[in-house]
Amino acid sequence: MPNDFERLCVAMVQDQIEGRGIRDHRVLDAMRAVPREFFLPPPLQEFAYEDAALKIDEARTLPQPYLVALMAEALLIGKQAKVLEIGIGAGYATAVLCRLAAKVYSVESNPAVAAKAVATLQSLRCTHVQVVHADAAQGLPDHGPYDAIFVNPSGAAFLETLKPQLAVGGRMVVSAGTDPAVRELVRVTRTGPDAYHIEDMADIRVTPLDVDAVRLTARQAAQPPGRSADAFTAQAIADACERFDAIETADLAPLLDRIGSARVVLIGEATHGTSEFYRMRARISRQLIERKGFNFIAIEADWPDASRIDSYVRHADHRPSKWSAFARFPTWMWRNQEVRRFVDWLRAHNTDVADRDRVAFHGLDLYSLYNSIHSVVGYLEDVDPPTADIARRRYGCLTPWQSDPASYGYAALTERYQSCEREVVSMLGDLLRKKQHYAAQDGERFLDAMQNARLVANAERYYRTMYYGSRASWNLRDSHMFETLKSLLAFHGPRSKAIVWAHNSHVGDSRATEMSRRGEHNIGQLCRVEFGPGACLIGFGTHSGSVAAASDWGGPMEVKPVRDSMAGSYERLCHQSNVANFILPLRKQKSGDVLARLSQPRLERAIGVIYRPETELQSHYFQAVLPLQFDEYIWLDQTGAIAPLGIEMTEGLPDTYPFGL
Repeated sequence: MPNDFERLCVAMVQDQIEGRGIRDHRVLDAMRAVPREFFLPPPLQEFAYEDAALKIDEARTLPQPYLVALMAEALLIGKQAKVLEIGIGAGYATAVLCRLAAKVYSVESNPAVAAKAVATLQSLRCTHVQVVHADAAQGLPDHGPYDAIFVNPSGAAFLETLKPQLAVGGRMVVSAGTDPAVRELVRVTRTGPDAYHIEDMADIRVTPLDVDAVRLTARQAAQPPGRSADAFTAQAIADACERFDAIETADLAPLLDRIGSARVVLIGEATHGTSEFYRMRARISRQLIERKGFNFIAIEADWPDASRIDSYVRHADHRPSKWSAFARFPTWMWRNQEVRRFVDWLRAHNTDVADRDRVAFHGLDLYSLYNSIHSVVGYLEDVDPPTADIARRRYGCLTPWQSDPASYGYAALTERYQSCEREVVSMLGDLLRKKQHYAAQDGERFLDAMQNARLVANAERYYRTMYYGSRASWNLRDSHMFETLKSLLAFHGPRSKAIVWAHNSHVGDSRATEMSRRGEHNIGQLCRVEFGPGACLIGFGTHSGSVAAASDWGGPMEVKPVRDSMAGSYERLCHQSNVANFILPLRKQKSGDVLARLSQPRLERAIGVIYRPETELQSHYFQAVLPLQFDEYIWLDQTGAIAPLGIEMTEGLPDTYPFGL
């Protein structure tokens, strides 16, 4: 019967490594085979399978399991490979490499560190590793060349010294960057005697888990709050906020006054599955449409799916389709009763409005690779059949990955496949060159086709970069959403105004969060830079309740209990205010006391379509400065899960309803 550590190891590989896209079965087997607790002293062994690096002592840190697996897979280590490791550390990565390669050399500058690692490796019977006490910065040229070089974090300074020690065709993975907490992972491939190819693969967090802080936080969470500085801050929140009893009766007039003449209002959510967030967002949007003349809603969803909604709410004809709107994971995010009620309201609102003045409904995201291809080809079949044939051939490059576009990113990294970038970018170029001709026939349909073609081009890049979780994939996605928003504002006219629905992590200014340290930006930051005070950013938060979410990507939706917010977080402060529901203005306050008190970095919670309460601190909290992140903050202390709709035709809906098509 497996012991607790064995079960934790299996779960670690499944959730932290395979669940993040590592697919090499040899790497997965190696990660399962190495007992991580062997490399830790007894007081730290309970944390052995946490998703974090663990600081053992001043000289040794046990690396994050996912980082070891990511680097090992990127090296493409064959069974007969000879591998050089720079810096042995605790020896954990060495043990993994031993299960992948025929011979491993590890060079370590610190003799005490080397001796401790050797003893552990011998106890695990890692017999084909040779540990050398030498200057790690110089590598080990006497035993080279190497098929792979594994450089432990902070090894970029001696990159040039190590490159000549690679065999032609060999690979080296090394981290670079100036921020000690966030490193840029780089792969170097030797392509010839004096030629190297360098790839920016990912941005990684290497800050070790502070075990003492975790234990302290757990103790604090179990204690009742005292009259501390946080208690005074909570009281300041209670004094400054605008309270309301229910979403339906909340007085939004002060909020609308503060929004003023803003052209773009971005309304967030702290989860992707909380009913109250959707309902309050819909209520604010109705007020903005009715009282301030906003022209369209743009949501964190795929363009083709939202186009089905747009046709419905604007009473327009739609092109027959083989697919159902919002039918891919996570279906509940937009296919739910809360969105249905707003969509029905918007359709009714547009009923007696002239066509040109009807409020539109658009998607900003780029996941709909193949539905977008279908839409582009369908459009061209109607307006330019010869170009439609060209589009089919060009987009055919992506056909093998139609059922799983994320696999395209994996395939594009191997030598067997080349990327489809040239073909899909050429298709977008053809559409843009014929813009005047196509738009003259039907401006709305051309906008749809052009946006779908742009989406395919950006999605192709996204799936190539997302495989390693690089900041480039996040930035590409949010840049795509921002460029789509700007295109829509231009299409709807110079006086048009937009409402954006997206998660807090996209809506809040990323410069006020730890995202900025990783080199990430988001649509909130881009809107503030572009529109200044003409952009209003609204965030949400909650303390506890329930949420609709999955445990793994692609898994079934579950209604999960939301754990009470953690001590020291913004959410705990709001809960301690003892005000159940409120709006807190953050751009301007009559008294600066509350803003000053909130302006120190704190933890903030974010739950997406995945919720793992068992690892909540690592998985769902990040550092932020709330008054710099949002202009308004809406608090709902107790919240419940959204009510999903089924994928099949929903009983009682009209035949033209988009969720039932």
